[in-house]
Amino acid sequence: MPKFFIKTYGCQMNERDSEQVAHSLLQRGYERALHEADADVVLLNTCSVRDMADQKALGKMGMLGHIAKARPHVVFGFLGCMAQARGASLLKNLPHVDLVVGTQKFHRVADYVEEALEKKRNRQMDDPRFSLVDVGEEAGSQETIREQDVAPRQATAFVSIMQGCNMHCTFCIVPQTRGQERSRSISEIVAEVRGLVAHGVKEVTLLGQIVNLYGRNEFPKLNGKSPFVQLLEAVHEIEGLKRLRFTSPHPIGFREDLIDAFVRLPKLVEHVHLPLQSGSNKILKAMHRAYTAEKYIDLVRRIRRARPGIAFTTDVIVGFPGETEVDYQQTRDLVEQTEFDNAFVFRYSPRRDTPAATMDAQLGEEVKEQRNRDLLTVVDKAARRAGERMVGHNADVLCEGPSKTNKSRLTGRTRTNKIVVFEGEENLAGEIVDIHITQANGFSLYGTPIARI
Repeated sequence: MPKFFIKTYGCQMNERDSEQVAHSLLQRGYERALHEADADVVLLNTCSVRDMADQKALGKMGMLGHIAKARPHVVFGFLGCMAQARGASLLKNLPHVDLVVGTQKFHRVADYVEEALEKKRNRQMDDPRFSLVDVGEEAGSQETIREQDVAPRQATAFVSIMQGCNMHCTFCIVPQTRGQERSRSISEIVAEVRGLVAHGVKEVTLLGQIVNLYGRNEFPKLNGKSPFVQLLEAVHEIEGLKRLRFTSPHPIGFREDLIDAFVRLPKLVEHVHLPLQSGSNKILKAMHRAYTAEKYIDLVRRIRRARPGIAFTTDVIVGFPGETEVDYQQTRDLVEQTEFDNAFVFRYSPRRDTPAATMDAQLGEEVKEQRNRDLLTVVDKAARRAGERMVGHNADVLCEGPSKTNKSRLTGRTRTNKIVVFEGEENLAGEIVDIHITQANGFSLYGTPIARI
């Protein structure tokens, strides 16, 4: 049977979409290839959040041209956000590309791959090149990302609960590439999680572009609880599930019922990834973020009061159009005050077809880079302090298997989403282990196993 290779760029939602495509191909008898050079089908699942992500995918596909010349039967395709945004234009300078499939069509990729392979097998050398582009909208596409293969001793899994976004932040292209918000039913999501747990998964992460706005346009509130909190409660009840996470929320979707869920639901872990983007109210307004720095700080305080010891991570953009030194200092001060456990700091990158790309007062790369480096020093110091506070204490660590950097050691995560490296047998993979933390080094912790839990 043909072999396939999928390379994924970007976020966890893209990873989950790739898993769905892989599952559909495996179900048809295809085999995974460890390298693109060994594959009959090479697919790049792309990201469009930043220009660098576009360029990486385009560069990679360009380098694959030598495989196309040597092995003309191989099918090459772009999937995902960049495919959605650029469509047929991707065929112009990459003549070996056969498929361009958008974000609402992942469930159709296996059909398109088979069609492309068949065309390539049967065509004569002088026939026109086959290509297929499908970036159209499709009703119900949110319900199609519901199957994945679970590896032996797999500890964690991502579960897509919705597609799209209605927020229209001025720097973001996602509403154009992912479409309007569309949510799966609670019963479908619960069934998927039950199936994962039955195969040994201990922890699930619920995924959505703005995950805590799940179902707001489709499902009613019940007893004062939003559809998202209803979903958390339903998943929480699944026997055998040990941990529950979600990402990424929006501050405006963090109402009292969700804060209260951290009090009532013990499987809901002590970690929230809460994007900030800026600490300047002027810049937040220009970004169309719909909250103020003061409201953000108050929200963090209320969540910490509800669940003491909870860890916070965030996203911050520096160098947004019009950001003055005063605006940046306000962001720096808020990040320093909040003491995030970690943060992803991004230099603003213009995306075509977004309002921010044509705003006045675009900043130079040198200013963006200087602010990026400076803010990272603040983040790094806070992250180190957070790690050092854990030294000498015990932590429940869900073992995910061998460390990527040292196969002789195991790695896992605490409930607060901190990486822990430790010695142990491989049969600990998929188990929750009590670890005594002995050392903190940058963003990783090191420890010694005490007992399984």
